[in-house]
Amino acid sequence: MSTATKEIVDLMEILPESDQNLALELVRKLVLAWDPDFTKVTPAEKNELEKAEKNMKEEGTVSHDAIDWD
Repeated sequence: MSTATKEIVDLMEILPESDQNLALELVRKLVLAWDPDFTKVTPAEKNELEKAEKNMKEEGTVSHDAIDWD
């Protein structure tokens, strides 16, 4: 979690609940304006995707038949 995110959480906790809801709606609107169809990835998500791709290349995958589904 970034320093800015931590500060936002700390400040949100100070606000009364009604103002917290208002701030939440503002953040939602900002996110939708930045990425209206939720297709962008955050730096943390990008890092996780890169790790997963590297892991698949190095270790492969497990076949569907090799999984005990019961």
